Order: sequence, then structure tokens, then C-alpha cells
Amino acid sequence: MPGEPLPQSFYDRDVTLVARELLGKLMVRRSREGLCLGRIVETEAYLAFDDSASHSFRGRTKKNATMFGPPGLAYVYSIHSRYCVNAVTEQRGHASAVLIRALEPLSAIEIMQRRRGTSKLVDLCRGPARLCEALAIDRSLDGWDMTRGARLWIANDESLSSRVFRITTSARIGVTSGQQAPLRFFIDGSPFVSGLKRLHKTKPRIEN
Repeated sequence: MPGEPLPQSFYDRDVTLVARELLGKLMVRRSREGLCLGRIVETEAYLAFDDSASHSFRGRTKKNATMFGPPGLAYVYSIHSRYCVNAVTEQRGHASAVLIRALEPLSAIEIMQRRRGTSKLVDLCRGPARLCEALAIDRSLDGWDMTRGARLWIANDESLSSRVFRITTSARIGVTSGQQAPLRFFIDGSPFVSGLKRLHKTKPRIEN
């Protein structure tokens, strides 16, 4: 079973720090079908200010209102009839968020396979839209408080407490502006990371 949900204080920090420290954490989704669990292996940071790739860049709207806080909310948006989930960070009014780009599936694999329509493990949660489909995350969870520990939350992975993994940084994927900002973070060597074929174009950097 996953541990307690991360507290609001975890999210109430610089978005790039949160994006790095979410790696290795567990994303948990409880629904009527069961409890699905995956380890976060890839994230992207979207800044509150001067970030043309951020949804909040042009100000607050009905669709992006969740980004403006408080920290610890799930910001879920739709793209091409699919969904992506973010963790809102920093203080209320600082519209920054971390996009959860990929998970390593850990439990309820059969449920994820049925939702995704594939039995291929590495393709279940490799990419933000895929992981939302696998975990049944949609706009109904936009604004959900992930610090509550119900329906959707993020927790520490106690099994990783003595393990060390390397974090690699690269440019973000799939954005039309701010492409070169080194705000994508992923666990080096994980087969569950998305966009592996494009890494040579982004000049990834191993940090630790």
C-alpha cells in the first residue's frame, strides 16, 4: 500500500525543485475499479512568470484557474480529447505547475491494460495522455486536492529510501515556445520515460 499523501508544504516551493523531487514518488489513483499505482519517472516544470509555454502565460482563465493555487491541487487539462495531469506548486497566485509525463506501472496492471487497450507494459504510462488514460484521470479531477489522500494523490516510495538514481535534465517536449529551457527531468535509464527517440536532439544532462 502507498504511504501518506505528500503535504501541501512539499508543493509550496520552487516549481523546478518540486519537479525534480517528484521523481521516484508514487502517483496513486483510487476508483471503483481498484487502486492503481505508478512510480513517477519523468516530469516537466512550467514557470509562473516569463514562461511562454505555460498555460498561465497570458493570465487567468476559466480553464487554467486551478494553476493559480493553492499548492497541491491537481491541474488537469484536455488536449485532442485526451488529458494531462499536473501538480500545482508555489504559493497561491503563482501559477506554476509540474506536468507528470510518465510513470512506471506498479500495481493494478490489468486495469491499466484494459483502459489503454494494450498489454505492452512500457506503453501503459509512457507519456502524459497515456498515463491519464491508464489511471482514469480526466477533467473531473481538475482542482482536486492531492494532499487529502483520496481519489488521486502522490506519496513517498519507501522502497526507494536506500536506492540512488540519476536525474537527467533536458529541454521540454512538445511545446511550441520556450523549447530550449532545461525544465524536463527524468530518471536516467528508465525504459518508461517518454520521448526516448528524441533525446539526442535535446542534449540531455545527467545531474547526479
